[in-house]
Amino acid sequence: MKTLTATELRHKFAEVVEGLKVEPVLVEKSGRPVAVILSYETFERLQELEDAWWGERAKEAAVEGLLTAQETKVWITEHMNETPDH
Repeated sequence: MKTLTATELRHKFAEVVEGLKVEPVLVEKSGRPVAVILSYETFERLQELEDAWWGERAKEAAVEGLLTAQETKVWITEHMNETPDH
C-alpha cells in the first residue's frame, strides 16, 4: 500500500485517484495514519464481504433462537451500565 502525507495528497490528488485502480493509499498526518483511500470497486467488494459476514451471523442467531421482546429488554437493561473494556 502506498503511503502519502495529507499535504502530498492535496498536491497529487488526481494522480492518487488514478492510482487507486492499482492499490489503496494510506494517508498520514503528523506521522500517524489517519485515513485509507481505496477504489470504489474495492469498497463494493468489502461491503459485499461484510454483508455476507452479517448474513451468516443472522443465520446462526436464527438457528440458536432469538430473544423474546421481554428477554431483549432485560438484556439491554443489564448491559446499559457496563463500561467497555479498553
